[in-house]
Amino acid sequence: MQVDFSFSTNAVMIAALATLLFLAGFILIYRYLLAKRALQGYENGRAKKEETSVLLQRNKYPGADVFRHSPRFFLTGLAMTLILCIFAFNWTIFNQKIYIPDDALVLEEDIELEPPRSAEPPPPPPPPPPPVIEEVPNELMDEEDEVEFLDQSVSAETEVLAEPVKETVKKEIAPPPPPPPPPVSEEEEIFMVVEQMPMFPGCENESDVNLRRECSNRKLLEFIYKNIKYPPVARDNNIQGTVVVKFVVDENGRISSPTLIKDIGGNCGQEAMRVVNLMNEQNMIWEAGKQRGRPVKVWFMLPVKFQLV
Repeated sequence: MQVDFSFSTNAVMIAALATLLFLAGFILIYRYLLAKRALQGYENGRAKKEETSVLLQRNKYPGADVFRHSPRFFLTGLAMTLILCIFAFNWTIFNQKIYIPDDALVLEEDIELEPPRSAEPPPPPPPPPPPVIEEVPNELMDEEDEVEFLDQSVSAETEVLAEPVKETVKKEIAPPPPPPPPPVSEEEEIFMVVEQMPMFPGCENESDVNLRRECSNRKLLEFIYKNIKYPPVARDNNIQGTVVVKFVVDENGRISSPTLIKDIGGNCGQEAMRVVNLMNEQNMIWEAGKQRGRPVKVWFMLPVKFQLV
């Protein structure tokens, strides 16, 4: 039967501290005992000098011989060293268990997401101004002016000359000029869906795109749910649900314009925004999204699920 002797970092630190305290106590107690016996050794040293061996006779105080304590110090040090080696070889760093809800990256059906417009269409041209009607002055003819009347009566014998037909030339009316083209928007378009969506860093060594995307999603979920802290207000009021945060991944892989789309209250939305902004604080560079092989700005929708377990 194999016994697991793994120890965490806290256990190793406690063992090292206990060893130091034991060593300090052992030294203090042993010094006290040696000091107590020293007087007796000094008093009886000369009397026993003649009875001791030749090696001990060279000492002035044979009763104060410290070599007799060496086996005890050796065995104590050996036991403490053995204990520290056992703790050192069985020191294990345990990975933190991260709870990730099922279907964490799946958006709920009741969330309606409207693709943002990268550039608003130009307003229609203004209507043409109404025609100005000129008022004709009401000038009356002066009664004193003499009016000459011409005799235009025609008899049967009067010859009527046909008036030559004048050729009328129709003038072509020029069409109105076309409206001016809409102004080109200086703001670069932000895509909602591209050929290659942005991916969380940490999986650049994967050659296959599908494997790299699965690894990226797993790394993203581990980062989110490792740093998320359930707000105490939401925990006390049993608030659960999904918070949706929308942000832009630009051409350089940086996060910008985080927006809270759906909030469930209890400071859950603020906590999700804090974790998203934490990516920039830790200088995390995403793999930018690509459209036709060119890096572009892409909106990314991130659902964060709050569940009490």
